Amino acid sequence: MLALIGALAIVSLLALILSNRTSPLSALILVPVVAALLVGLGAAVPGYIVAGIAKIAPVAGMFVFAILFFGIMTDVGLLAPLVSLVLRLVGEKPTRIAVGTALLALLIHLDGSGAVCFLVTIPALRPLYDRLGMDRRVLACTASMAAGVNFLPWTGPTLRAAAALKVPVTTLFTPMIGVQFVGLAFVFAAAWWLGRAEERRLASGIALPSASGASTRDASPEQGHRDEADALSLRRPRLLPFNVALTLVVVGVMIAGIMEPVVVFMVGTAVALLVNYPDAAQQRARIDAHARAALLMAGILLAAGAFTGIMTGSGMIGAMADTAALRIPEALGSRLPVLVGVLAMPLSLVFDPDSFYFGVLPVIARVAESFGTPAISVGQAALLGQMTTGFPVSPLTPATFLVAGLSGIELGAHQRFAIPWLFAASLVMVIAAVLFGVLPL
Repeated sequence: MLALIGALAIVSLLALILSNRTSPLSALILVPVVAALLVGLGAAVPGYIVAGIAKIAPVAGMFVFAILFFGIMTDVGLLAPLVSLVLRLVGEKPTRIAVGTALLALLIHLDGSGAVCFLVTIPALRPLYDRLGMDRRVLACTASMAAGVNFLPWTGPTLRAAAALKVPVTTLFTPMIGVQFVGLAFVFAAAWWLGRAEERRLASGIALPSASGASTRDASPEQGHRDEADALSLRRPRLLPFNVALTLVVVGVMIAGIMEPVVVFMVGTAVALLVNYPDAAQQRARIDAHARAALLMAGILLAAGAFTGIMTGSGMIGAMADTAALRIPEALGSRLPVLVGVLAMPLSLVFDPDSFYFGVLPVIARVAESFGTPAISVGQAALLGQMTTGFPVSPLTPATFLVAGLSGIELGAHQRFAIPWLFAASLVMVIAAVLFGVLPL
């Protein structure tokens, strides 16, 4: 019963978000509450929610102050040289811009942090997309693909898989290098295709569909000139060296793990405000300018914490994992890695990374070993989609809400547009893994 109710809760959540029938915040809170009531655990719901929020609170705090920090850095003109460089390299041709988006996201994501990748890539390129009238969904999707195909040894999914299976990270990753290159080739080909489609749309004068949630031409020319003048008044070109150094320190300290990310961004935000805008009124204005995005993100993340807290604390996620793993037909036993590879990306919509890699993966690995299949093959298959290509669209990861929020598009619009491309990238890598002999068929 737990597994069935849990599955219905996941399906209901995705249906409500993808259909835009309710806001993600409402769905993330109410769906698991109803599910817990149905399984007779209503009295325990407050405790589950508090436990879930406690786990997500540092992440929520990090995103709030990260949005403020990078918002301020955008205001002072830190990203202006980067945008200028991209403009010089790709010009104003949508195909080149889309490919450049993939390249920039890939390079920034080499540190393994999806949050940093999106926080830097999307704000840097969104003004260019808006100026040309390009679909912001292309920006979100292309950045998501570039980050999603990256499962380097220091990224979260790879580390979790190695720890769960108790194998060295290099043993898990090294056979997958060729597969990752195939995935990257797909990403750049897909980016070119998306850019080409935008080029044709813009040339023909076709407007974006109203359901895209990604309109980019909703301001008058006069308003655009006023906004540009306001933006220029906020620039601090003389402080560019300081702001570059501050950003490098903030990102570097966060990546090195010297202190908690939320602390890094809190201190960085305070220093950025004090140095760039010494007047208290200016500081309040900058905070107000980015408060809406930060508050919306905080609300979504805390709601996501409530969702995972209820689903995990009630045992629904664990029950789904056991049921799915133990009901695999014997005929599929020897092909379990391929099956996991095909389902890995969609499973990102159902299981959070910790639940899957530490809860589901070991169970599936044991089942595979009973059929004579190495457990490591299951782990390698999982890396081809589970919280790799799946993490930028999963309602269980903060990155999904970050991508949609920074791109200025609706969550459902981002998921409807990006999921087919991310799933295709996952399937291409599965095929490559089979052809290269990484996954047994």
